[in-house]
Amino acid sequence: MLACWYMVDSVQTDTIPLTAAALAELGESVPVPGYDRAGLRPSIVHIGVGGFHRAHLATYVHELCEKGHRDWAIVGAGVLSSDQAIAETLEAQDYLYCLITRAAEQTSVEIIGSIVDYVLAFPDPQPLIARIASPDTQIISLTITEGGYPVDDSTGLYEPDSAMAGDGSTFAVVAAGLDRRRRAGLGPLTVLSCDNIISNGEVARSSLVGEARRLDASLAEWIELSIAFPNSMVDRITPASSRSDREWLRTHCRVEDRWPVVTEPFRQWVVEDAFAGDRPPLEELDVIVTSDVEPYELAKLSLLNAGHSSMAYLAALAGIDHVHTAMADPSLRTYLRALLETEAKPVLPPVAGIQLEAYIDSLIERFSNPQIRDQISRLCLDGSAKFPKFLLPTIRAQLAIGGPIALSALALAGWCQYLGGSTMTGSQIEPAADPLLPEAVEHAEASQANPRAFLDFDQVFPPEIAEHPRFVAAFDRELRRLRTGGVSSAIEATLNDPEGDDDESRS
Repeated sequence: MLACWYMVDSVQTDTIPLTAAALAELGESVPVPGYDRAGLRPSIVHIGVGGFHRAHLATYVHELCEKGHRDWAIVGAGVLSSDQAIAETLEAQDYLYCLITRAAEQTSVEIIGSIVDYVLAFPDPQPLIARIASPDTQIISLTITEGGYPVDDSTGLYEPDSAMAGDGSTFAVVAAGLDRRRRAGLGPLTVLSCDNIISNGEVARSSLVGEARRLDASLAEWIELSIAFPNSMVDRITPASSRSDREWLRTHCRVEDRWPVVTEPFRQWVVEDAFAGDRPPLEELDVIVTSDVEPYELAKLSLLNAGHSSMAYLAALAGIDHVHTAMADPSLRTYLRALLETEAKPVLPPVAGIQLEAYIDSLIERFSNPQIRDQISRLCLDGSAKFPKFLLPTIRAQLAIGGPIALSALALAGWCQYLGGSTMTGSQIEPAADPLLPEAVEHAEASQANPRAFLDFDQVFPPEIAEHPRFVAAFDRELRRLRTGGVSSAIEATLNDPEGDDDESRS
């Protein structure tokens, strides 16, 4: 438990806008930063300031500041036109925000002060380029989503034709900033990906070196020699905040926060000890600093992230809106545990200090937290970017050893059916945003005549999976089960007869 949590147990009526000038007054209701924010060194430039960043990295940096460290503070940055909203909100609040932590039986609030500035690099990237080239900058950190990296999912290599590559992209701007830094003779720094990708540091390296090579081959060489790209694993469920969260803050805490962050008590951060330049004293916090992050990455992505995505599309088809409601459904709860225990866990390597059985138990508990009210629609975002990174590695590993794949195939069948635009009872679904949504919908429509046509979606399914006879048969069987009997019936049939030996719908 964080020492600076505040237990909310009263109702307030007069509200105070969240600004630096109001902190003394706000401190009568909630914990506020106990350090001089003006005296902090803006040493981290973070691209992609959303709820997850503010619940995770920004909170850790806040705690370092509370411990007396003045060399670490964050300059937020955005490279998209849609980042205008968070830029305006943070500026109006002097870059302060409320972190609302909801456990099953209690809610806590604190005001986070580790973000001290924000740079919007759209349409003009020059302010961000200048920040990257600043002598103060030691780390460029990233939460730009799984689909924000211009790499091939199967190889991890730079993909110049990706929609995320080219002038104005995140990595093009970072490369330009590093070029200016190099020309100024400044020291190296660290690029720290906090996204849910296996070997995210190596993926960030491929992305940045690829973009740099378009500009200047010598810049690409300098980056490879001078810039560090530690791998990391981050874990904290952070749903989108809502109007009700803002109203709750007004009522209970007197705070008028235009964009608070809601999160769960659990958090985890594992970081490879491979920094260039200065490194935050992360060992003073509950951060695991290690030489090998991969086992932690694999466990988290294959269990939490794959579990989220696999359950979400089936829940959406069942007309369920929130994760805790899905977990109260016996079929979905049984399905999720079986997927994690029988298909994902057996192909994971040992993880130092973590018992995977206990971690699965904790996931079931975390997903069931009714106070988080995590949205199924949020988990249905970016299926084409998530499944190749979260679920397909499990399928690939199980196919290699002849292991079970039926529950994973059912998850993908659920995604396919979801893309059709309606629940199993016929209610309309508006498919969530996805970088390849038109292509995904096209292949889902083709599957109506032939379920196997969905596997022709080659941006998601590599040949070794899409053409594997066992997987093709499993996907065909699970999609037919889902369309014939609905979600609960398909789950029951798959649990009881995973190979379809008694399934009349098999072809």
